[in-house]
Amino acid sequence: MTKKKWFIWTIPALAALLFVGWMFAQPQQDALIEGFRNTEVASIADAIEQLYGTQNYMGGDMRPLFPTRFAGPAVTVLLKREEHKEGSAATQAMINAIDTAPAGSVFVLVAEDGLRYGALGGLMGTTLKYRGVVGAVVDASIRDTPQLRRLQFPVFSRGVAPGTTIGHYRAVANVPVTCDGVTVNPGDIIVADEDGVVVVPRKNAAEVLKKAQELDFTEHSTYPFIEQFKSLSKAVEKFGRL
Repeated sequence: MTKKKWFIWTIPALAALLFVGWMFAQPQQDALIEGFRNTEVASIADAIEQLYGTQNYMGGDMRPLFPTRFAGPAVTVLLKREEHKEGSAATQAMINAIDTAPAGSVFVLVAEDGLRYGALGGLMGTTLKYRGVVGAVVDASIRDTPQLRRLQFPVFSRGVAPGTTIGHYRAVANVPVTCDGVTVNPGDIIVADEDGVVVVPRKNAAEVLKKAQELDFTEHSTYPFIEQFKSLSKAVEKFGRL
């Protein structure tokens, strides 16, 4: 076989092998994310604390713009506080992160001392929504809330403020961040529902999900028992969980 023919046949074969490998990897990933999406944040938080002795959930002021539930791997951006006159050029790293965020991911944005600033607004939210990003978690305030509600783009934040970050911050992307007291590495799994936001370290995801699903099952099995016997103490004695 000539080198030319070998090249023609080998490249498609390698591409096919890579595609097959990708296909086999996808269901496991999808099943993991789907599992977290269908498990209560409270059970996930309890699972992490029981397994590792850490509280990996955000504080009570991290609240959703509207009731929502989502899960996905984190895309992270840090806005560092700095006064300048460079306009949006100083946040180009954030713009690039938004423009390349994969479908199914969660956008995690941290702005230093950001409660006075709307760190995420309508333009960013619209882009994220139409890229297929499932939600955003913002350790700062947000703005353009009518547009975000109209889009039904899920956002958790620590407040609402009209001010812009432009001229006040510089951005770095795809770095570990501390979001409302919790470390988030790029690729960590973010799970959010009306109870709040929990961060699942990527390396522990399968173990955490298994434990959280067990806790979820126990809790939901306890409700009909309480309805029947009208006793919390009997329920705790039987199921061992409060």
